[in-house]
Amino acid sequence: MTDVRHEDAGRGFAALRPALMRVAYRMLGSVADAEDILQEAFIRWMKVDRGEVLEPEAFLRRTVTRLCLDQLKSARHQRETYVGPWLPEPVVEEEEEEEEEDVTLPLMLALERLSPLERAAFLLHDVFGLEFEEVATTIQRDAAACRQLAARARTHVREARPRYQVSRHRGLELARAFFTASRSGDMQALGAMLADDISVHADGGGKRPAAAEPILGFEAVMKFHESLAVKLRESGSTLVRAGFVNGLPGFITLEADGELQTTALDIEDGRITAIYVVRNPDKLRHLH
Repeated sequence: MTDVRHEDAGRGFAALRPALMRVAYRMLGSVADAEDILQEAFIRWMKVDRGEVLEPEAFLRRTVTRLCLDQLKSARHQRETYVGPWLPEPVVEEEEEEEEEDVTLPLMLALERLSPLERAAFLLHDVFGLEFEEVATTIQRDAAACRQLAARARTHVREARPRYQVSRHRGLELARAFFTASRSGDMQALGAMLADDISVHADGGGKRPAAAEPILGFEAVMKFHESLAVKLRESGSTLVRAGFVNGLPGFITLEADGELQTTALDIEDGRITAIYVVRNPDKLRHLH
């Protein structure tokens, strides 16, 4: 009888796992850390008196959120000692998938500037649509405080919301064109795609070569890609597939050192305004 109850509990958790993973990943920006959080939540779920749990989804969401808040305390120190620009681990959608991403990469970076409680209140209310009473129960603050936390967060992340979102089809067209131009060294085609205030952010984590600081402005980015194209013509860079990287059009490539790399493009008014490249192999393991 106990085994049957455990099996039922395991199936119930498995059904809720995708939704719980969305909460954990958006809180932490790390696939590996989110997986660890879900494993701990599962262990707690198997130990709890489930007969006393009226709403399993709400109980597990509270458990996951609170575990993430604890994790963020140590994560903040890790970010401060990180080598070079920090980007969240890339989650890649197949190009055929039609689900619109609710939290894009620029928004995730904006969330990094929030306190853990602000991040939790904003995500739970503004992204996942929970009432403030439920948010209050989850993060153990009163509803009025949660409203203030979410309002402060909203002010900080407003600029990260896409104002002129490109269609999925057009986004992928630009991503493929950008790959071709940047690898072949077609500077005229590349320049036509870039906005004047273009920026490049590369996360190597100190484990693979990457720019130590963001590269800012049209001229600097063009110069960077001109020298990069020379290296890539000699060493090679293979397109694995196009898709959506944290909600942005982009692609996965196999580089000359045998490691994967993701590139995500933030696009406004038909021009690329930011390029996000993840090269840190620790952040790409799940893609293999």
